[in-house]
Amino acid sequence: MTKSRLFRPLAGSVAVAATVLGLLAVVSPSSFGDDSAATSAAATTPVSVCSAPPPGQLACQAEVMPDPSAAGARSFSAKDATLPSGYGPADIQSAYAIGSDVAAHAGKGRTVAVVDAYDAPTVEADLAVYRATYGLPACTTANGCFRKVNQRGDAAPLPAVNASWAVEISLDVEAVSAACPDCHILLVEADIPGGSYLGDGVDTAVRLGADAVSNSYSATETDSWDNLAAAKDGTPVGASSYVHPGVPILAASGDSGYQLDAPYPADLTSVIAVGGTSLNRSDTARGWTETAWGPGQAQSGAGAACSAHVDKPAWQHDTACPGRTVADISAVADPYTGLAIYDSTPDPGDQLPGGWLHAGGTSAATPLVAAMYVMAGATATVDDASGLYAHPGRLNDVAGGRNVSIPGSGHECPTTSYLCTSLPGYDAPTGVGSPDGLASLRS
Repeated sequence: MTKSRLFRPLAGSVAVAATVLGLLAVVSPSSFGDDSAATSAAATTPVSVCSAPPPGQLACQAEVMPDPSAAGARSFSAKDATLPSGYGPADIQSAYAIGSDVAAHAGKGRTVAVVDAYDAPTVEADLAVYRATYGLPACTTANGCFRKVNQRGDAAPLPAVNASWAVEISLDVEAVSAACPDCHILLVEADIPGGSYLGDGVDTAVRLGADAVSNSYSATETDSWDNLAAAKDGTPVGASSYVHPGVPILAASGDSGYQLDAPYPADLTSVIAVGGTSLNRSDTARGWTETAWGPGQAQSGAGAACSAHVDKPAWQHDTACPGRTVADISAVADPYTGLAIYDSTPDPGDQLPGGWLHAGGTSAATPLVAAMYVMAGATATVDDASGLYAHPGRLNDVAGGRNVSIPGSGHECPTTSYLCTSLPGYDAPTGVGSPDGLASLRS
């Protein structure tokens, strides 16, 4: 398929906007889902650690709050009766039916790359605390499991330190560890969160041998397509960096719920767009209940959108969006049912003193799914998300939960629409579903 068929010119985007606005015209205040779903723990409101980026840059998609059970840098160990609040590796492995694969050392020696911006100076030490807490094997520079480089692939010089992105980086590498303790981790730190800088980071990750690349950041299409420098084919500079057949490239769908302005780079057809869920234990056969993550105490939710710039790929068949629909797959992202992570870099701007955090956002879901792709082993056959749509019955069909539209945002959408509500079958907030064992990710 040629790029001229993949990308829609601006005139076409007007038609898409008109289609979506026609959908929104029927919305009423009673269209929003209820706010009664039980969630775990904290009364604290999650913090979006990366604020809205300036034009030309992208924002990380982490939502975190201090662990209410573990003030400051309290130490835990795998022998403790009480571990940090939030899901740990055993919970993630149980929820997505990969425990036996972890026991068999799936992914051993293979590499999950995470691409972020700026430097997290304490990331290796924080990863050591996290893995020791949960009894995971050490993953260090010395033993060859962990590697940190700049966007050019060099160990030095590293970018400037940024406390907000440091939280994101800790979340990414620890989420990979939770799903795949035996995977190697390659952290690529871009100089700044500009589109071409992060794109260079993706190219570097692939050049250095990554088996999958996780990208927990996004910007709107308006900024990325209409306001940024464009390549000769009209795509944003750096968009070609997300095309690497045989290496799954995953990107977060965002934490702003349903949006008229789709997230980039998750809108690209070469990218596997990862949405978000709320995950709770239950007495079902699975042992878990998973629903769409939508706004509750915090005004955030799984990103969902209809692209105004990217044509619908042949493997997507939903009917209300004439363009590329975001997302393709999902995993836990609700910070109230999120992961426990450790980050010791203080972030005064977000009132995070450093220590254990309760973390979510589609920034959590994306590295989790990336790690599972690497564990599944057949990444050489993955060029895009098409394999998920070819075998949707292999995944957990996520249905129910809140409408992901943010009230008062101007992007409201009715609960009857799959573009903003998790319904049986495909829907935009959760895609075709969440992983149900590694077989669900093999083409």
